[in-house]
Amino acid sequence: MTSILDPNLAAVTGPAPAGGGLPQPPVFDSVDAERKYRKEQLAAGFRLFGKFGFSEGVAGHITVRDPEHPEYFWVNPFGMSFNKIKASDLVLVDHKGDVIEGSRAVNRAAFVIHSRVHEARPDALAAAHSHSMYGRAFSTLGIKLDPITQDACAFYEDHAVYDDYHGLVNDMDEGVRLAKALGPNKAAVLQNHGLLTVGHTVAEAVWWFITMERSCQVQLVAMAAGTPKLIPHDVALATRELIGTPAAGWFQAQPLYDQILGSDPDLVQ
Repeated sequence: MTSILDPNLAAVTGPAPAGGGLPQPPVFDSVDAERKYRKEQLAAGFRLFGKFGFSEGVAGHITVRDPEHPEYFWVNPFGMSFNKIKASDLVLVDHKGDVIEGSRAVNRAAFVIHSRVHEARPDALAAAHSHSMYGRAFSTLGIKLDPITQDACAFYEDHAVYDDYHGLVNDMDEGVRLAKALGPNKAAVLQNHGLLTVGHTVAEAVWWFITMERSCQVQLVAMAAGTPKLIPHDVALATRELIGTPAAGWFQAQPLYDQILGSDPDLVQ
């Protein structure tokens, strides 16, 4: 495993620290090593979702492409607690819904949403969706996040609203419409449903979901208290270029990943 410094990361937090550069996603010499890493990152993402209380019954899913077969993706078994998922529990499916590896069922909605998103977005290595509390509450408004905080600026002019809810996502056409609404953005508010985020890495997609959920909470609280003041357009754009890049998303997730890999070492099994 090797790694090189992405110069964009220095812009995230200022000058690189003395004695070395900031870390970046690892680069692997073999497909097997990369697959192992992606599955472990995915399992860690589910554990984080469990810790943050993003589960609601059997709803919710995170996916990552397989490094050898990018038309396949790894996903959580249907009905398994986020807090229990290990790398070995993950199921590999193709874009037609066939299980390639694994013995457990896959949520139909997970396949419909993620297969169409991955198909429409070759750059999206990972995608995340769950029925989190504040994401659901905010989604009922049918609006985008406003640039009212530094953190919310990560999504400024880089997220969409999908306002065509048709009930449970079981229809492939629904997945196509959802992916079209997402467009080139990092995230979407699914009206009357919840949030969806994508990333170049699992950690990035997971971080966007976590910070988007919190931004929804902050905006709901601010709107309940009064009329939030918006950050000016040019400032919001400049802030997004610092904290809203794929490199910044991955880097901001690292403290959480360090924490969950320390507290839940069994997830890599």
